Amino acid sequence: MDIKAIATTRLDWTGDLLAIGFYEDAVELSGDIAELNTKLGSVIAALIAETEFKGAKSSSAVTRVGVDTAVQKIMLVGLGKADELKLDTLRKAGATIARTAKREKAKTLGISLPVWNSDSATTTQVISEGLILALHQDNRFKSEVKPENQLKLAEVHLLDAAGTDAAIAKAQAITDGVILARELVAAPANVVTPMSMAETAEQMSKEYGFALKILEQAECEALGMGAFLGVAQASEMPPKFIHLTYTPTGTPRRKIAIVGKGLTFDSGGLNIKGAGSGIETMKMDMGGAAAMFGAAKAIGQIKPDVEVHFISAVTENMISGRAMHPGDILTASNGKTIEINNTDAEGRLTLADALVYADKLGLDAIVDLATLTGACIIALGDDISGLWSPDKSLADGILAAAELAGENFWQMPLADKYFDGIKSPIADLKNTGPRGGGSITAALFLKQFVKDTPWAHLDVAGPVWSDKENGVNNAGATGHPVRTLVNWVLS
Repeated sequence: MDIKAIATTRLDWTGDLLAIGFYEDAVELSGDIAELNTKLGSVIAALIAETEFKGAKSSSAVTRVGVDTAVQKIMLVGLGKADELKLDTLRKAGATIARTAKREKAKTLGISLPVWNSDSATTTQVISEGLILALHQDNRFKSEVKPENQLKLAEVHLLDAAGTDAAIAKAQAITDGVILARELVAAPANVVTPMSMAETAEQMSKEYGFALKILEQAECEALGMGAFLGVAQASEMPPKFIHLTYTPTGTPRRKIAIVGKGLTFDSGGLNIKGAGSGIETMKMDMGGAAAMFGAAKAIGQIKPDVEVHFISAVTENMISGRAMHPGDILTASNGKTIEINNTDAEGRLTLADALVYADKLGLDAIVDLATLTGACIIALGDDISGLWSPDKSLADGILAAAELAGENFWQMPLADKYFDGIKSPIADLKNTGPRGGGSITAALFLKQFVKDTPWAHLDVAGPVWSDKENGVNNAGATGHPVRTLVNWVLS
């Protein structure tokens, strides 16, 4: 599919399907729309009347104009109230249009949507993101793809948008990253392993010129990474500590790290996940690392003036005669001791050593992200991620980046008094606290492993997967929050 920004107007465009955006309660046939309606034999007026189209957000209507006409089909897309137009409204409109074009078997598609905040480049970018992400299909594990599921759409023309080709290229880079994250999360644990994650890092290093360190078990032992290696010790697969670095030409404007939780499968350990626990979905417990890799792929193409370190301690959490026991005490690489009262709270252990490592790099900020707690889903549901940070400027920057990305975050409290719940009588801390406030105590646990660097923690347990089509996401892995991470890096 080739997306082009062209100067052609909707009145002059010719092709299979023309999609036009309308604001709510402003569905009027005036100006060039009235001309187009006349040109198309009053089909727009008839479609509005027959479907009672009002322009409500997410609404749409489509009809055939003719077979040999300049435009064969017309589509109306509702955008909601004009004074409430957001970038994500246009992104989702692009997704709706893309799915309709696929269903209608269009080969050429013209899109006429309003410009957000007089910013034609950003408008072009988000519409392109919606188109690409809605049409992404992961058929890697199917023996054959049915002809009716194959995409026929070859060309998309964004009308009245000449001069915004760079915005389409940026959208392509970002969506490449989102799709990589989706495919990593969606792949089963016999495909995505610690070794394959290391291979992905090696491929990206070669493709984009990233510096790469992969620390093997002995090197992690030498650095005292007892928390990470405690989780890894039951697996037959060797742990891999991955550190990719993007360095811009010239002096970096700032230096930051993205640290992703990389559990390629989580059995729960000796506190094994039981019936109804969703153990069959635990291939996606590396969703944080997947989004980290996705952001790296986008950054490698966009090439901003920011130095970015991509870090993940990758392993499985398995059961064997070598498994860590409930009650064991592990020592992290900063010397803190951790009493294990639940082997199924393993992600924070791997992140602990990764955060200590990142904190020693002398950076301006660290953001970690993880499918960390079911408690965050209880608090915020499936569509909103939690954000914790003691640094207001960093938190505000991430929230602003998320708003541009159309990804939902809510800042949660770092209530120091809750730390009492993870104090251990025999070690420095326990790896879990009481049931109440579980996502908060998890964040407070991680806070113990960052000493000097501004830090934020993102719990993305809910939004990395969707059971149904939602906005630009199809059912399955979503690629959340790659767009937010990229926007934050670029800010």
